Amino acid sequence: MTELKDLEESELLEHVKRLKEELFHFRCQLAMGRIENPMRIRQTRHDVARVKTVLRQRALDGQRPNES
Repeated sequence: MTELKDLEESELLEHVKRLKEELFHFRCQLAMGRIENPMRIRQTRHDVARVKTVLRQRALDGQRPNES
């Protein structure tokens, strides 16, 4: 999680895009019955959620007024 917080927003968006593509391929393999490790689908979904959480936290931090 700490390594995600160190990435730029554009890098995080690219990471989400890659993970979603990977998830699509896993689902296709599952439909064809060729997937070796079905748990990878769940792990990839959780990874997408982690990245989106970091993006959302940053968006909320940017909206808060500065407290002095």
